[in-house]
Amino acid sequence: MIPKPAPAKVNLTLRVLGRREDGYHDILSLMQKISLCDELVFSPRAEGIVLRCPDSPLPEDGRNIAHRAAASFIARTGAPRGVAITIRKRIPLAAGLGGGSSDAATTLLTLNEMAGYPLSREELMRLGKDLGADVPFFMFGATAWAAGIGDRLVEAAPLPPLWFVLVNPGFAVSTKMVYQSLNLGLTNTEIRYSIPRFSTVEDLLGGLTNDLESVTVRQHPVLDHIKTLLLENGARGALMSGSGPTVFGIFTDADAANRAERNLGHVDRWSVFGAHSL
Repeated sequence: MIPKPAPAKVNLTLRVLGRREDGYHDILSLMQKISLCDELVFSPRAEGIVLRCPDSPLPEDGRNIAHRAAASFIARTGAPRGVAITIRKRIPLAAGLGGGSSDAATTLLTLNEMAGYPLSREELMRLGKDLGADVPFFMFGATAWAAGIGDRLVEAAPLPPLWFVLVNPGFAVSTKMVYQSLNLGLTNTEIRYSIPRFSTVEDLLGGLTNDLESVTVRQHPVLDHIKTLLLENGARGALMSGSGPTVFGIFTDADAANRAERNLGHVDRWSVFGAHSL
């Protein structure tokens, strides 16, 4: 058995630059991996793919992106002949934290390891792009600025260590619906936006922005309340991740983050997680 972590991500900045002819959107986002992880375990089999997601409503067949990742890799390389994968979910579903994309990326990387590294990192990232726009980021290996649909990656300048308190309000948000709602205010004209350089916490806090936040908050005003509570509990800044609904607060020391996590953890239906940057 081969155990592997699949980390979540947060979007420290997410700008939507324009709508593409293929229906997707060009974005520019600063993406940061965090210590909140799913746990995946891989075992070789004589043949076929068996996926298990105990204690989770996730499908265990080709509707699951990790299953599709395994099928894509085996079709591309012919090895391994089969694999059993168990996913123990820790990252909330449809939460703006990239859990499914991270599971897929971890699957591709681990199967490549099991098969003796037949594919380069670049080839794996191309396979990942076909599965989902965020998948290549989780194979990139560094904090990154993501452009295009999220698949064009540039390593970001190093950031100081950060601690996060993440609050998930207990409902899912459809990324597709959020972008469709955003379309009402967008034209097909691309907005030019240069990559800023964040070298200090103050730089980062000044650049916290998410163009999708107003859409999701309009549908779910409780997210604004969560942001206020995080700031009242010591967060230096607070923002929704991805298309939501998870909101995170940024802290510059672990003790302050731990206090906020304890203070917010009593709210029914909310899931509260402490994490640090990777």
